[in-house]
This record gives sequence, structure tokens and C-alpha cells, in this order.
Amino acid sequence: MEHFNNIRQWAQDRNLIEGSTPKAQMVKLMEEIGELASAISKDNFEEIIDSIGDAAVVLTVIAEQYGLKIEYCVSCAYEAIKDRKGKMVDGVFIKEST
Repeated sequence: MEHFNNIRQWAQDRNLIEGSTPKAQMVKLMEEIGELASAISKDNFEEIIDSIGDAAVVLTVIAEQYGLKIEYCVSCAYEAIKDRKGKMVDGVFIKEST
């Protein structure tokens, strides 16, 4: 997807991939997740969009730091869950034990 290529270029231009560390980016990711939690608790739709996008940017940077593409990571995750069965309990999907 072009957006991920743009994010990678943006991060490269700002030396985030080689000039930062996965640990530093993980701290940034937790900050963004905290903002997402706050936005959800306040039902602030615009902030929810922004926070999800910001988290995706940081995850893209972390993937690059490990020599991975975010698209590949998402594809692997989907392959792992696509046939998963389970049930909803209090609004949370609980996968069946295998």
C-alpha cells in the first residue's frame, strides 16, 4: 500500500529507523495506545482515528527496524486467525482451545 511506503520514507527522512531503537519506539507506541484508550473512553471519534493512525505509523517503524514490512506482519497475523473459532464473552472474542 502506498501509505506504508510513504510512512517508511517519512521515517527514513527523519532517521527514525536507524537513529532510534525498537525500545524507544515501543515507548512511543504505548503513548499512542494510551491516547487511543483515552479517546475511546471519551468516545472522541476524531481522536480515535488519529490514535489508530499514529499507532500504525509507529508499528511500521518498528517493523522496519527489524527488517520487516508491516504488510507482511499483518498478513502473517491474518493467516494465524483466519480460521480461528471461538465465542464472544462480554464483548471479547475468546478463541477455542486447540
